[in-house]
Amino acid sequence: MELAERLRQDLDRYSPGGKLPSSRALVERFRVSPVTVSRALAQLVAEGLVVTRPGAGAFKAAPRTAAEPAGDTSWQEVSLSADGALDVVPRTVDASGVTVCLAAPPPGVLELSGGYLHASVQPERAMAAALARAGRRPGAWGRPPLDGLPELREWFARDIGGTVTAAEVLIASGGQSALATALRALAPPGAPVLVESPTYPGMLAIARAAGLRPVPVPVDPDGVRPALLADAFRATGARVFVCQPLFQNPTGAVLAPDRRAEVLRIAREAGAFVIEDDYVRRLVHADAGPLPRPLAADDPEGVVVHVGSLTKATSPSFRVAALAARGPVLERLRAIQIVDTFFVPRPLQEAALELVGSPAWSRHLRNLAAELKTRRDTLTGALAHHIPELVLPHIPSGGYHLWPRLPDGTDDTTLTAAALRAGVAITPGRPYFSAEAPAAHVRLSFAAVASTGELLEGVRRLRAACHEVLRPRP
Repeated sequence: MELAERLRQDLDRYSPGGKLPSSRALVERFRVSPVTVSRALAQLVAEGLVVTRPGAGAFKAAPRTAAEPAGDTSWQEVSLSADGALDVVPRTVDASGVTVCLAAPPPGVLELSGGYLHASVQPERAMAAALARAGRRPGAWGRPPLDGLPELREWFARDIGGTVTAAEVLIASGGQSALATALRALAPPGAPVLVESPTYPGMLAIARAAGLRPVPVPVDPDGVRPALLADAFRATGARVFVCQPLFQNPTGAVLAPDRRAEVLRIAREAGAFVIEDDYVRRLVHADAGPLPRPLAADDPEGVVVHVGSLTKATSPSFRVAALAARGPVLERLRAIQIVDTFFVPRPLQEAALELVGSPAWSRHLRNLAAELKTRRDTLTGALAHHIPELVLPHIPSGGYHLWPRLPDGTDDTTLTAAALRAGVAITPGRPYFSAEAPAAHVRLSFAAVASTGELLEGVRRLRAACHEVLRPRP
C-alpha cells in the first residue's frame, strides 16, 4: 500500500512514543479517504511499527528487542515421517494446487488463475446490508444451535430439493471444511477414495492430508464414465467416490442424464457413498437452460452426501455451506464437525439468511449469470483468434474457468512460468490429476479479473508467453 510506505518513511522523524498526526490530518495531507488511512495505520500496527490508543491516537512503537536465537527443529523431520513405520499412507500435504488459486498475484499481474469472483462482481452492498441487519437480530451474537440455524437449514433443504429435509442438513464453514468432514467420516486412514480425473486439487489435498489414497476415474464431456467407475470400485474395494456432477472443476463437464442414475446404482451396489460437491450451482451462465437437480434430490437411500456452498457466488470470506445426508452417517458427520469447529459463527449464519431472503439476492444471480456468459464468450473468442494452439474441447455453460489443452510435448509449468513473466497468472493443469496426466492443460479463470478489458489484455500477454514456449524448435 502506497500510503503505508510513505508513513513508514515518515516514522524516522519521530522518537519512540511520539504521536503521529491525526487521521483527519493524514486525510487532508495525502488527499486519501479515511478508509485508506485506517488500513495504512492497521498495516503499520501489524508490523509492530505503530501502536494505537483508543481516544488518544497513533504513536511510534518502541524499538523491538533482539530476537531470541532460533531453536533446533530438525527433530520434527523424524517425527513427521514416522507414518511409514506404522504401515499407513504418509500424510505429507502438498497445498500448491490450492494456494495458486488463493494467493494474490504480484502487483501488475492479471489474475487468470483465481478461484473467486472479483470484487467488482461480488454483491458487496447486499452482503454489507445483510450483515448490518443480521447484527441487529435478537440473539445474533449468541451461541447458535450446533447443527446451524433452523431457518438456514430449511433454506438449504429447499434449495437441494427432492425429499431432503432441514433435519438432514448441517451448516458448515465453507465447502472445503464440509468436504474434509465428509472424507474423514466416510473413509479410514489408508483407505482408497475414488476421484474424478482430473479433479479439484483442494479435494486431493484434503484426502492426502487424511491419509487416504486418491484413485482416479476418468471423465469426458458427459462427466465420469460409469463403466470405469464400476471397474475402480471392484479393483480397489473403495467405499467413497467424490464427484462434481455440475460444471466439474476443471473440465466444466455436466454429468449426463443417463449417467446420473447409473452412478448412484454402481455406488449402491458397491456399498459406497457418493460425496457430491455441488460447488458452483449458482454460477450458471445466462445461456445454460434448466439445470439438473443435485444427485441428493434423487437419492432416497442415502448414497449421496451433499456439499453445497454460498461462497463462490458471493465472496471468499462468506464461508457458509451445507452438508446434507440421510441415515446413520448424518450423526457421524455431525459429531466430527462439532469436534472440529463447534459451530459456524452465528452472525455469519444470520447474514446468510438475510442475504438469500432479500430481493438483492435474485438480482445478483441474474446479473452474475449474464456477466459470466459475457466473460466466457470474450475469453473463448480471444483465445480462438489469438492463440488457436490452445484447444478447447468443451465450453461450459456454468462455472468460472476454461480448461484448454496444450499442444503435445508442451510443459504446463514452463508455460505458467513464462505467462507470469509476461504479466498474467494462469494455473498449470498437473495438480488436477491424482496420477500421471494424459495430456498437458492449463486452467484459465475469467471471474477474478475486473473486466472483459483485462481478459483481452490477459490473452495478449498469454500469447506472448505461448510464442516463447510453443515456437518451433530449430
